[in-house]
Amino acid sequence: MQSLLKFITCGSVDDGKSTLIGHMLYDAKLIFADQEKALELDSKVGSNDGGIDYSLLLDGLMAEREQGITIDVAYRYFTSDRRSFIVADTPGHEEYTRNMAVGASFADLAVILVDASKGVLVQTRRHSRICALMGIRHVVYAINKMDLVDYDQGTFEEISSEITKMAVEYNFASQYLIPVSATVGDNITKISKKMPWYHGKTLLAYLEEIDVTDKTDATGFVLPIQRVSRPNREYRGFQGQIEVGEVAVGDEIMVLPSGNKSKVKSIYNMMEQVDSAFAGQAVSIELEDEIDVSRGCVLVRDTELKVGKMFTAKILWMDDAKLVAGKNYYLKLGTNTVPAVIMNIKHKIDVNTGAKVKAERLFKNEIAVCDISCADQIVFDKFKNHKDLGCFILIDRVTNMTSACGVIEHSLRREGNLTWHEMDITRDLRSKQKGQSPKTVWLTGLSGAGKSTLINELEKRMFAAGKHTMVLDGDNVRMGLNKNLGFKETDRIENIRRVAEVAKLMNDAGLIVLTSFISPFAQDRQNARRIIGEDSFVEVYVSTSLEECEKRDVKGLYKKARGGEIPNFSGITSPYEPPTHAEIVIDTAGQTVEESVDHLMKELEKWGC
Repeated sequence: MQSLLKFITCGSVDDGKSTLIGHMLYDAKLIFADQEKALELDSKVGSNDGGIDYSLLLDGLMAEREQGITIDVAYRYFTSDRRSFIVADTPGHEEYTRNMAVGASFADLAVILVDASKGVLVQTRRHSRICALMGIRHVVYAINKMDLVDYDQGTFEEISSEITKMAVEYNFASQYLIPVSATVGDNITKISKKMPWYHGKTLLAYLEEIDVTDKTDATGFVLPIQRVSRPNREYRGFQGQIEVGEVAVGDEIMVLPSGNKSKVKSIYNMMEQVDSAFAGQAVSIELEDEIDVSRGCVLVRDTELKVGKMFTAKILWMDDAKLVAGKNYYLKLGTNTVPAVIMNIKHKIDVNTGAKVKAERLFKNEIAVCDISCADQIVFDKFKNHKDLGCFILIDRVTNMTSACGVIEHSLRREGNLTWHEMDITRDLRSKQKGQSPKTVWLTGLSGAGKSTLINELEKRMFAAGKHTMVLDGDNVRMGLNKNLGFKETDRIENIRRVAEVAKLMNDAGLIVLTSFISPFAQDRQNARRIIGEDSFVEVYVSTSLEECEKRDVKGLYKKARGGEIPNFSGITSPYEPPTHAEIVIDTAGQTVEESVDHLMKELEKWGC
């Protein structure tokens, strides 16, 4: 018997994916007697004119049965005389492309169905591209519903020709085309007599015989660390699954990203001490030296992985919210999770033609090439070299939902040409010289809330008290440093990023920085906090209401925004997301400037200002 084959079925809506696999299981006698009986009974109340509805073997959700479509990924395990299988029946509807991508991430082979009466559709092309993106190297195109085109050879050859042209750019290791009828059962487990012009194999026979052994370029030994085990004072083991190669007691290994080296003292596999272990095994490795190793680190030998913060990747965007450059996410790669930002969208990829299309934003189910920067150094490689260290997901930092999946194409060379120079005069020395703790006081609130007035008076108080300060005001910064930025979402994100980087440099100079920016998006303020540092960032929410701000309307901006003269105006034509955990909250309505500043000074003392 050959090894286990993990495969998925995919394609457009109502192409017959569930019916195909269900019929295969039924005809090959790969289901239990009670399942067969239940299927026959359930089919009588279905929409198949009393015939057996084979899709019911996989469509388990009530909503799936009612609508006749697949919504969630259905996994089934079965065994024939020649092989064991795990199949993921994935949704065809565009709305559930995320679920299809999840199924593709585990598979070695894809069965992509094409409706013979409709031909190659957009979703067929999208699923082919996603399969290639997720590293699937072997594909079967099942041209289904041949019974609806009277088993016409010309139709099959026409569709086959289009598929062959389409799939050239995906560079699959193997590609096979089979004419089938999932409902009738043609060429699924038995060769159909209705298509004497077809001389290939049945679908089941091909799946039983195909060799999907991973012939990756991965070399050496690679073990991403999942957990550090310390059951007692004498033992410190590093646990994880070996992804590449093998390791033995006495081998010298390197820890990335630190680059520290040591030798393997002991190896445990399933609580049993062994002399060696190989790829696929979950082990605990003890080293001879006490070196720093934690979750997210990688043990390696005889291989060259990248250590850095920036790379170019191809991503599938799966979030309902659009992606724009500058947004921040958590990036999960291997066993490591770090904050990351999309620096730019280089181009998106046309699903139909594969052409590169210029784009400033990305919408759900679109594929694009982006540059990504991580907050900390990570260990990675090209996806084609090391699959497990070349693929990742992006997680929304607010909702914790998976926003995208992607594969790394290459590291960014610009990072290798840059070196951070440590200076002898440090931030601590500068702050001691000035006798203060450098902080960034970040005032956020609607236009007219009183931020600029407050910050001006606040600086005068601090200056009089002998503090060394610098004010960064929204309008002032836009007239200089950020004069090339507009007010679109991407520009606003970049505006706040630049201000945060400047504030960090001023904090390093020992200064207390006072900023006044609407900064309407919570994610941008979180990014500013990350850049500046949690210990140095004090968020002040000037919570003056929209009604009060409109009454003041010092610059006449609200009137223009209401009249449609100013697009993207926070609180009117663009959202403002109030802070939920600001260090200080102040409402200037009903207070004099002096009273408001008195309150701020008292609160800031608690934060070391």
